[in-house]
Amino acid sequence: MPIKIYTKTGDAGKTSLLGGRRVSKGDLRIESYGSVDELNSFVGLLSDHQTDLYVKDILKEIQDRLFTIGSELATDPEKSARAPVPDLHESDIELLEKEIDRMNEDLPPLLNFILPGGAPAVSLAHVCRSTCRRAERNLIRLNDAEENVSALIIKYLNRLSDYFFELARYTSFKLDVPEVIWRARM
Repeated sequence: MPIKIYTKTGDAGKTSLLGGRRVSKGDLRIESYGSVDELNSFVGLLSDHQTDLYVKDILKEIQDRLFTIGSELATDPEKSARAPVPDLHESDIELLEKEIDRMNEDLPPLLNFILPGGAPAVSLAHVCRSTCRRAERNLIRLNDAEENVSALIIKYLNRLSDYFFELARYTSFKLDVPEVIWRARM
């Protein structure tokens, strides 16, 4: 017999953290890992629009790390010592920095503000960047409220948004699509 996807336990607006504690679906912790989950979905869509197999591999690695982050955020901080979850490493941030530097080697200097657009993969990289920034802001608010968010997670999301900005520029460059320059109206 197949397992049902619905449980009906959330019908009253509550959900469970890993560890069992029930919280409001409007809880900042739920909002935080929900925004990471949303980002992960957009990264999957971005990968589907990428033709560069190396970039697709990096995006898969990023999705794995985002799932790791979501697992940690979904765990009740009071029970986290008893519930092992995957962890994030400084080397995950180093990978992002290495990729940003690698892409930047091929790019012309950034002399203007650029707007999202030019090609679907470019626009999606910007969607990932802005969604990542929102996830980062949510985690900072959660940390301000509970003081239990790993500094490594916040650092990873900060660097990840930089990665998506650079990937947008790099994708534009590789597709030979001009960047959309912002021109202020005077």
